[in-house]
This record gives sequence, C-alpha cells and structure tokens, in this order.
Amino acid sequence: MSNKIPRSNEDDYSSDIITQRQQFIEEKTGASLEHTKGFTFDAASMAGNTENLFGVAQVPIGLAGPLLVNGEHAQGEFYIPMATIEGTLVASYNRGMRAIRESGGVMTTVCGEAMQRAPCFVFRDAREARDFELWLVESFEVIKEQAESTTSVGKLLEVEHFIAHNMVNTRFDYSTGDAAGQNMTGNATFAACEWIRKNYPGPMRHYLLSGSFDTEKRTSYVNSLHGRGRRVTAEITLPRQVLADVLRITPEQMAYGYGITTLNAFLAGSSNNAAHPANGLAALFMATGQDMANIAEANQCSVYNYITRDGDLHYSITLPALIMATFGGGTSLATQRECLEIMGCYGKGKVRKLLEIAAGMVVAGELSLGAATRLDRKTGTNEWVDAHEKLGRNR
Repeated sequence: MSNKIPRSNEDDYSSDIITQRQQFIEEKTGASLEHTKGFTFDAASMAGNTENLFGVAQVPIGLAGPLLVNGEHAQGEFYIPMATIEGTLVASYNRGMRAIRESGGVMTTVCGEAMQRAPCFVFRDAREARDFELWLVESFEVIKEQAESTTSVGKLLEVEHFIAHNMVNTRFDYSTGDAAGQNMTGNATFAACEWIRKNYPGPMRHYLLSGSFDTEKRTSYVNSLHGRGRRVTAEITLPRQVLADVLRITPEQMAYGYGITTLNAFLAGSSNNAAHPANGLAALFMATGQDMANIAEANQCSVYNYITRDGDLHYSITLPALIMATFGGGTSLATQRECLEIMGCYGKGKVRKLLEIAAGMVVAGELSLGAATRLDRKTGTNEWVDAHEKLGRNR
C-alpha cells in the first residue's frame, strides 16, 4: 500500500474518498476509528475548511447563562455554548454570570475596528523612505479605490505608516462586515500594493505583502494601542452585597488582589493583567467556528478596577484585538451554526452582537476566578482548588 494519503481530484469530500482515507489510517497506524469517522452533516460543507478530511473531533459543549448584556448590539439575556474539556470552566463562568445578572448586567461597547495587512516597503535609504511616506498619505484615496475593487464588503479605513531605517512599515486597516476578514484584507492589500509598485514615481527596491507589523496571531504593543479586528470594552459596577452573596468576597479583597496580580503581570512581561480570558474565548471560539489561532491576539487585554464612593466594585476590561465572525469561515458548519443560533448571532449583521456577548462572557470568568483564587482565611480553603477537585479531573 502506498504511503500517500488518498485524494480525489474530482471530489475530495465524497463518501468514497473519505472511506478510503479512514481505511488508510487504520491500516497504516493500527488505530481503530470508531468515533472520529462518525458525523451527521454533509461532508461537502467542510470544503474550504479542511483538507484530507477523514472525520471529526467531538468536543463536549456546555451551556452557561443566562448572561445579561447591556450593549448597543446585544441587549438582554443570552445562553452561551462553551466547547471545552476543562472541568469547572462552565461552572465558573456560570457563577460569574449570576453575579452580573444580580448587578444589573454588563455594559459592552465596540470601540473600534481595524483588520489589516501590513506591507513593508523597502528603499535604499531613510530619505527615500520618507519621500514615499509623504506620497502614500497624498495618494490614499486612489489606493483605497484599488483595495476596495477586490471586495464588496471590505472598506479601507486608513493606511498607518511607520518609518524604520530604510523601510516603511504600513498597516492597511479595514472594516470587514460580519467576516473576520484575514483573507479579504490580504487580497485587497495585494491589489493596492501592486498599484503602488507600478505607479509610485520614485525609486523603490521592493515590498513584502506582510512585513509582520500586523503581528497576526501574536500579541503586540501595536495591537494593544491600535487594535486588530475589533476593540471591545465590557464594564460593570458590582454592589458590595452581590459580591458577598455570590462570590463570597469584598470589593476591598478583589481590588487588593488585582493590585498584586497587575504588578506581577508587569514584572513577568505578560500581555495582559487579567486572569484567564483565553479560557472562555477558546471555548466560545471552538463552539462557534472561529479561527482558534486568533486566541493569541484576543487574549491580549487590560483590566481596570476600583472601589466606588459607595463602596462597590467597578470592573472594566478592554479587549483590543477581538477577532470573530458570524458569516464565512467555519461559522456555517452545522454544529457551529447551531451554537451561533443559540445566541441569535448567525449570519449577516450579527458580528457586533457576538463581540459584545463574548466580552461580557469574559467579565463573568474574570470575576469568578478572581474571587475563587483568594484564600478563605476563616476556613483555610481555596475555591479554585476545591472546585477542580469536585468537578475537574484532579484525581
């Protein structure tokens, strides 16, 4: 038997070729594909989402909520599907959502949008780079026209520019509708760069379509300040009594703990001072068909909290690079579409609603874990440890 994975040039998602790949795996590896090869939806729907398809990975999905959101696009109570294999995770977020409900809901705001590609233009010296930068600013409207000619959805909002030595690093910032937009912006920016290459009147050595200044699927200072995808803030004031009844902690204890963890996050060189936004976001991303690698950017955030004059706790988190979609990519796959429909977030015109729900969900997880990791000095127990013992796999 050949070592080459079976493929079909005519229909690589037919039941026949999928069966051939399953048999190939079992014969080559000795593994028995009892569960991975079983799925209920049309294999053809996965074209464009994966290659060499042989089956599916079934991940447990838990339900948390309701989460009360006071947003501009998400308003009301929502149940959140969370695909995870981490015991205690859904329970913890559920507890945070209760604290949010009893506090009147979490306020969410989409503050900016900027999905981008970041070409780097290279010159012989800094003077040539400076002259190109000036021309780039003057030529924005025609560059915008070239970029937008490739898409009916994407709009070029701005071309940021940063000179370093003999190079001009740019960030072509787009709005992308309900799509995440990485492929859309790549195609649009290539069209714009080719026009620039052919029409720039001065000397240019060459350009790279992606000079790495967009820091895709990585955290960065530039994304923290300028954003990538969408910038979303979620904020809430939790009454002292709610903290005591639901989270068994005082505002002073929460604020004190965040003071210490923020300092240590800075000392450690962390990309954020939150507890675990990646946990909830990964579970929601998995459930709703998002690009999982974008967690690297989405996890970057900043937390700000203080005790109000009334003695309550105000909590705010800003996620500057939240990249999500309700249309395209993996969102139309059968199970992922169902999860989006649970929140009323499938299809066009729904992405900002989903972003606000996601940011509110992050707050729930932060409040719950932030309270759970504090030691109860009266009993000598720690809720975080106890919960993993009871609900997790710490055996």
